[in-house]
Order: sequence, then structure tokens, then C-alpha cells
Amino acid sequence: MYSITLPDGSVREVAPGTTPADIAAAIGPGLAKAAIAARVDGELRDIMRPFEGNANLALVTAKDEKDALELARHDFAHVMAEAVQHLFPGTQITFGPATDDGFYYDFAPKERPFTDEDLPAIEAEMRKIIAKNEPFVREVWSREQLIATWRKQGETFKAEWAAELPDGEELTIYRQGAWLDMCRGPHMVSTGKLDPTAFKLTRVSGAYWRGDQNNAMLSRIYGTAWLNKKQLDQHLFRLEEAAKRDHRKIGQEMDLFHLQSEAQGSVFWHPKGFLLWRQLEAYMRRRLDAAGYVEVKTPQLMDARQWEQSGHWGKYRENMFVVPDEIPNTDDEAAIFSGTADLMALKPMNCPAHVLIFRQGIKSYRDLPMRMAEFGCCHRNEPHGALHGIMRVRQFTQDDAHIFVREDQLIEEVQKFCELLDSVYKDLGFEDYAVKLALRPDKRFGDDAMWDKAEDELRQAVLLSNLSEPIKAKFEELPGEGAFYAPKLEFHLTDAIGRTWQVGTIQSDRVLPDRLDASYVGADGERHRPVMLHRAILGTFERFIGILIEHHAGRFPLWLSPVQAVVATIVSDADDYANEVTEKLRAAGLRVETDVRNEKINYKVREHSLAKVPNLLVVGKREAEEGTVALRQLGSDRQQFLTLDAAIAMLVEGAKAPDQK
Repeated sequence: MYSITLPDGSVREVAPGTTPADIAAAIGPGLAKAAIAARVDGELRDIMRPFEGNANLALVTAKDEKDALELARHDFAHVMAEAVQHLFPGTQITFGPATDDGFYYDFAPKERPFTDEDLPAIEAEMRKIIAKNEPFVREVWSREQLIATWRKQGETFKAEWAAELPDGEELTIYRQGAWLDMCRGPHMVSTGKLDPTAFKLTRVSGAYWRGDQNNAMLSRIYGTAWLNKKQLDQHLFRLEEAAKRDHRKIGQEMDLFHLQSEAQGSVFWHPKGFLLWRQLEAYMRRRLDAAGYVEVKTPQLMDARQWEQSGHWGKYRENMFVVPDEIPNTDDEAAIFSGTADLMALKPMNCPAHVLIFRQGIKSYRDLPMRMAEFGCCHRNEPHGALHGIMRVRQFTQDDAHIFVREDQLIEEVQKFCELLDSVYKDLGFEDYAVKLALRPDKRFGDDAMWDKAEDELRQAVLLSNLSEPIKAKFEELPGEGAFYAPKLEFHLTDAIGRTWQVGTIQSDRVLPDRLDASYVGADGERHRPVMLHRAILGTFERFIGILIEHHAGRFPLWLSPVQAVVATIVSDADDYANEVTEKLRAAGLRVETDVRNEKINYKVREHSLAKVPNLLVVGKREAEEGTVALRQLGSDRQQFLTLDAAIAMLVEGAKAPDQK
């Protein structure tokens, strides 16, 4: 008999062959119907999989939303693959994982790539499969059995993958009816557990087999999947809203920036976009000055030997732009470079250069903490396919800083950083965010004792800080996701439509100061290693501005708006007065444009509303005679009639940055 311990501490003695479903049925018919899977000793498993010995059991229902969604999305992927092979005989299957909001599957079609026009028919076929309520059946196979089956069925991609699976590993397939796929699982009991109204196939794209551009091109079909129609509808609404807020679309409408192939992954900032950048940079610089940071500027191009010493060359070289340290050959018939020159690299990060500044001159324990900031321009060699607007680029500017501290200062310094970051996020319109601690990865520098200490210090700093209790309550840890040299705190913002963005970070690093020989003289007269805190609040200006655009849907707070007001005329008789109003607004420090075109005022109002201008000051003959303006604010149908002086005072007050109020 096996002893199965339930979450309430009770123990049930069961015979071999008993499943979690049997225990659910023994507890009651309601639970038997609701249970969709089980956690056995913490591992998510099929509810029909028999116990293999004594175990702790927790039954999973739809109320356990994270687990339930993962199961449903995995099930939908298998159902989609079966539907595709029914509709398009000869199509080969490859991989089909669950994703954060659904699933995808990669196929090798027999005749032609799939298109978005194929999706409705596939959806209809999926609903037929769901209605059949076919059980998901788990079977353990040998590698030879897998290879033979796939070859017999003409599944060359699956056969190739099966041939590479390790001999000693338990290999499983899942079947629903006659259809099967190689899969670790788990799955729900049957296809009928899926809600046929809770999914939608969204798009088709190309994907290379195993992610290698030298391999065959496949058709990838994406879908979104949820537990019920209400969740699906909410998600589709968010997608629709996200499309409206797309920073690339709004950036073009507001004339902020553009991208083009002549500079892949680099942004061409237009005057209005760079005004936004400058306001954000000026705000961050004031906050850093007030927090005791010193600002530095370091070289773009550094000798490869420096990157070797720091450890980045071995672990990060594939993401670096590397150039030879020689003058190119001007002879068209000869090679441009000799191939024998020393190598240099554009910096992908600022930290090694900051250590070199720290090493200049002798540092005392009294000099610490030293908070060294740089709005540093960096380059990373991202693949072309990974680039996305200004969110994922090759050239970017970090709001970077490195804080050199003594061991006894570390926790307090991390606390101060958390509180500064909290204040900045609130100033920029983000009230909600989550703090996550990324723990040691498998490949890392340093011993376990160092990692234990570094992780615990960051953990304590969050819990001891003045962050709000709701923020602390969401604190979580991420095993294996730290950098190779340090654990880190990550800060994930939630935007206006519920999406999360990882932006800020702080890493506690004892490796780089040692590798680059950074030291200070302690109170005992001996040399000591500082701890180096790598930290950023915005992350990069490019990506954060993209997030700001989408969060505010282009309707920036007045202090950030590239154009804070437009003075528009109703009739040409008011042109001179419009220019006078504009000059007075500019003299008061406001960013203003004048619109004296021979167009109807309704046309002007509509055009400037689309451009997200926050304030429109309308002037006609009467306003010119009375020294007044009609103020229309973005998003409001009504207008205020104010004296010019009152309008200027109101706009000047509203245009103050949060730290200057």
C-alpha cells in the first residue's frame, strides 16, 4: 500500500495502480468533476497517472489558474496539430509549446506554406476534435519505437529529434484517439475538458527548423487560449488596445522617430522625439544629482583584452560588435583588413569602464559608497529578426550606474536604490510593479558561499525597504535567472492595459571587482575589494520611451509632451494675435507651435488631437480684441475661456516636472 498525504495533513492508504482521479472521486463527486490534474510531490502530473510510491498530493482545479492555463494551452496545441493534419494530409509536425498567452505549433506543409486564410477552417476542425472528448493517454516508449513510428508516418523532423534523445531518459508520447505526439506532458483528462469558445488562432509566420536559418523553413501557427470565453474576450480587448497603442504607429503619428534599413536596430530621433528624450534625461539627471551620484562618460571602443579580463569576451562575445584595430586597405583588389590585427569591441555595457575609473587613484573606505552614473551609449549585436521598433534595438542608451560599496553598506544602499526607483516610477505614471529576485544560474563565476550571501543581501534589502506592503507582498524569486556574475533584483512594471515590462534592475557583484583588481584602503590600512552594484531604473531610454508611449497612448503628462500647446486661429484676422500668444507662452518656458493655416478650425482641432497635442489655444477676432484664449484640452469636448495671463499661469504650473513641484 502507498501512503498519500493530502494538503490538510490527512493520509490515505491506497493500492498500487491508484490514480489522483481515484482519490478525487473518493473525496466527493464535486471534486472528481472539478479536478483536472495533480501535483505529486510538487510535480504537475496527469490526474490519470498512477502513483509510483508514497507521495504528497494536491489536486489541481480551474481555480489554480496558472497550472490550469498551462495545461489548457498545451492541450490546445495538440488539438490544433491534429486538426491541421486532418485538413492538410502529408503535413509534418515538429514542436508545439504553450506560451505566456496561448500556444504555437511549427509545421512542414506538404504543398504550400499556411496563411492566415487557413485559420478559420483549422479553428472549426479543432472544435470538432474537442467535441469528440477523446482521452489524453500517456504511454512510455523506447527511443527505437519512437524513431520507427515517425519514419513509418513520414515524420522526418520528429524522427531526427527522436534519434537525438538520451538513452536513459523516460520517453513518453500522448495520444488522443488515433493521433499522437512525442511529449513530456502533462495533459488534462480529455479534449472535452477544453472550452471550445476559449481559444482563437491569431496568425501564421515563418520559422526555421530548430531556429537555424540554414535549416528548412516551417509554417508556425500561433493561437491564444484561456479557460473560458470571458478570459479570451478580455485578452482580445487588450490586444486590440495594444494595437492602438503600438509605439511604432504613435511614433509616426506624432513624428517622434523612425527606423530604416541603413541603420538596422538604431533609432533616428526626430526633433519632437528628442525633446521627449531630453525631458526624461533631464529629470533623471536631477534625481541622480539629488541622490548623490557623480556622472561620468566612458569610451565606446575598448581593447578586446579588457573584455577578456572582465569575463565578457568568453560569455558575451556573440552579442558584441568586434572591429580590427587597423587602418582599412584602400586597394580595391586586396582584402579590406589583414586579419592579423588586434581586436577591439564596441561596448555592450558600461561596467568594466566604470571599474577603470574607480581604479584611478587610491580609494579610502571613507570614499564609499561611490555612486557612478552614465547615460552610456552601448551596442549589442542582436539578430535582425529579434529587433522590434525602439523596444529591441542594437544601439541604446542606458540610465546606468555602478555603486561601489563596503560590505557593511550594501543592504542600506540597495534599500535606497529601491526607494529612489519607486519614486521615479510613480512620477512617470506607474503605480504598480513587481520585484523579483533572479537567483544563481548553472554557469556562473564564484562559489556557493558568495552566492548565498549576495542573494540574501538583496532579499533583505527589499524586505527592509520602505516599499509599500502590496509591492512587498508580490515579491518572488526566480531560480536560475541571475547573471553569470551576480544575482539581481528585477523590477517589472504593469502598464495601463495590464501588460508587464521588466525595466529596472540591481545586481550585487563581487566577481568583476576581483577580476579587474578594484580595491580600497580600509580602516585597518589593508586593501579590500568593494562590492559593485550594477543598477538601472529605466533600463534603456529607447525601450522605456516605447513603454511610455504605449502606457500613455501618446497622451504624455504635460511636462513630458514634446509640444505642450498649439495656438490655432479661427480667422486670418487673428494671425498677429496668435503669434503674440505664442511668443508669450514660449517666454514662460512652454513648448508651443502656431497654426495659422487657412483651414477650418474643426479640421485643425481634429488634426492636433490625432497628434496628441495636450492643449489647443483657439483664437479668433474676439479673443484678439479681449486678450483671451479658448483653451481645449486633449480628451475633453468642452473649452475654457481664459485671459491670456490666466492660461499661461495654468499651463506653466501644469508643465512642471514632478520633482520640481
